[in-house]
Amino acid sequence: MALPLAERGLPVLTPTEEKPVVKKASSLSALGGLVYSTDAGRHCPACSQPQDACRCAEVQRPVGDGIVRVRRETKGRGGKTVTTISGVPLADSELKALASALKQRCGCGGGLKDGVIEIQGDKVELLLEELARRGFKARKSGG
Repeated sequence: MALPLAERGLPVLTPTEEKPVVKKASSLSALGGLVYSTDAGRHCPACSQPQDACRCAEVQRPVGDGIVRVRRETKGRGGKTVTTISGVPLADSELKALASALKQRCGCGGGLKDGVIEIQGDKVELLLEELARRGFKARKSGG
């Protein structure tokens, strides 16, 4: 005895429903590029490059004047003092490593937000010396 379609787990279309129309691609170029490849492993969906060679995720920072600016800020931080470092001409991965090294040098916490390194506390003079030692042209900015 045959079971109805619904009991077999198959979709049941009523006469008023239309079947989806799937258009067949006439050539490989109509499929939008690479279809399948095990040559380089996984590919980025945005640029079709191998994951290792993909640069889509890297944020391009605008090139500044080559001067790293170090300033002390308290505005918008509940009265807490934070030293910010901006204008560092490095890629995100190198900037993250520099932020970590500066935090260790100062012996305090901090972070990296939108290409600006934030160090907790008033460490302007110490950071100016450390950045100059690392070869950056650093200047004190603000008051």
